[in-house]
Amino acid sequence: MPTPTLPRIPPGQIQTTKWPVLHYGDVPTVDTSKWTFTVSGLVERPFTLSYDELLALPRKTVVCDIHCVTTWSRLDNTFEGVPVQALLERAGLKPGAKFCLVVAEQGFTTNLPLSDLNRPENLIALKWAGELLTPEHGWPARLLVPHLYFWKSAKWVRGFELLDEDLPGFWEQNGYHMRGDPWTEERYGGRGLTQHEINKFRNASKKLGGRS
Repeated sequence: MPTPTLPRIPPGQIQTTKWPVLHYGDVPTVDTSKWTFTVSGLVERPFTLSYDELLALPRKTVVCDIHCVTTWSRLDNTFEGVPVQALLERAGLKPGAKFCLVVAEQGFTTNLPLSDLNRPENLIALKWAGELLTPEHGWPARLLVPHLYFWKSAKWVRGFELLDEDLPGFWEQNGYHMRGDPWTEERYGGRGLTQHEINKFRNASKKLGGRS
């Protein structure tokens, strides 16, 4: 049987032509001469890129819709950036890698199943609508995972820690859903951390430079 076609705007969402600015805390001040992006954890070849090294990598343009858990959706966005799949291929995923803890500035984290991260439309985005991202929208780089609620597309991204278990990130620890599928309205439903997860979360954040 053919796969059912999903509606373009998920349930409970309202279309907007603006791009609202929403985040927790202040917009960080970033020095790109010291900025790094690290891929580590359950990979064969962990690596760290400088900002100039990231800019030198081949890029891709993706046109997509984005959906915020706060109920707005914006259609036909054009992002440019480095494909996530190219970074994962460079690192070489180990068989045990099933999940990713995404780490960003100021200790912010979010979690993703590898099946949601390792997709051709996902980017480390550098530009939107042909222009560099503004600081309010994640400059110098943000993750783009357009098929999930947009809190999963972490602003000011700094690295991936590949894991064998699903470790809740910042918003997931505070009541947001572990996955965040807009079409099934996976908005909320987080859970408390076990002590084991707390320890693992702290260790992963320290490795990637988080300040949680």
